[in-house]
Formats: sequence, C-alpha cells, structure tokens
Amino acid sequence: MDLKLPITIISELSEGEVRATGELDLASGEIRKVQYQDYDLESQGLPAEREDYEFTLGVLSSGTREVEFRVEVDAMAGTYSVTPSELLELKGRAAKLFTQAPPRNTH
Repeated sequence: MDLKLPITIISELSEGEVRATGELDLASGEIRKVQYQDYDLESQGLPAEREDYEFTLGVLSSGTREVEFRVEVDAMAGTYSVTPSELLELKGRAAKLFTQAPPRNTH
C-alpha cells in the first residue's frame, strides 16, 4: 500500500506548542516533509530537544472530523514516526474517519 496522508504535528511544550505539517506514510509509519509553522528549526533546534518539551501528537483531519495519535520523535536523527501498534490502530480509525458520511446540517 502506498498511501501517504497529510497530517498536522503538534509538539506540546510546558507553556505552548509548536505546530508543523507533514506526510504520514501509512505503510511504514514514517512521517516526512515536516514543515514547521512560525518556528525556526535552525536557531531553536528540534522541539523535542527543548527543556520544556512534553510530547508530540499527530492529527489526521477529514472535514470537521479529526483523529489524534501519538507521534514518536527521534531527537538524535531528527525524525518523526508512528509505532507499529499505533499505526495499526490509526489505520482502523482513519478508515472510519474517511468513510463516514459528512455530518448533516440541522438548520
């Protein structure tokens, strides 16, 4: 399967967050093409290397629906990924997300 999905990456800090976009490879769990928003990687380093870093999560969106999942960060290599067990669960949740009918407008 060669399915790559756009995701939002959120690195939680003790007082704030760093947002980025990326591409999740559903076959391998690797996250590539990470682009930070309003964050200078060159001068500030990887968010996971900061003293106030807490954790990183990913968000997969379809319309107004979202699925959040845990993202592993290898600070030494500067890479992001999803563990095999998390990826398996995410595939099921993503399938539901993308196959549900859009919410009805009740107005």
